[in-house]
Amino acid sequence: MESMQQYLGELKDLAKRPRTFLTQVLNLGCIVFSALMLWKGLMVTTQSESPVVVVLSGSMEPGLQRGDILFLTLYENAMKPGDVIVFQIEGRDIPIVHRLLTVHEKHDGTVSMLTKGDNNQVDDRGLYAHRQLFISRKEVMGRAQAYLPYVGMVTIWLNDYPWLKYVLIGSMGFFVIIGRE
Repeated sequence: MESMQQYLGELKDLAKRPRTFLTQVLNLGCIVFSALMLWKGLMVTTQSESPVVVVLSGSMEPGLQRGDILFLTLYENAMKPGDVIVFQIEGRDIPIVHRLLTVHEKHDGTVSMLTKGDNNQVDDRGLYAHRQLFISRKEVMGRAQAYLPYVGMVTIWLNDYPWLKYVLIGSMGFFVIIGRE
């Protein structure tokens, strides 16, 4: 309780000094824009629209656990059976992390792929769009190159408990604004 009063006192002192307050707000903006630039740089480097994803379900166990972070690339290399890919079906909000089961390349260069979760009994045709038997390269967001186990659980908690997201972001912003140089 005493530390809370100290923080509120620092915020009141900051309100009395508008230049210092403006400097702290600009520092917060620099932090946010630096993170955005880092993300965009990763997108360009990996050629993937989403270079980092979190495994949200247990369909890839035991190889990948719920909460693992995957680092993706989308280079023009040929996809082969056994690769772990992330793909997004049109009309679905959440991307799917599964393993390539088969890859068919036609003479004109188009690729048809069938996927399956390691922990699933059947292939993913039931997840694809109506009357779709395979996915194409346009649905693939990236191929997994590396992973960090369980680090993504924070993301899952923030999605499962939305209030936690607002508390975390609000408190980080508050501490950056009242922070001392």
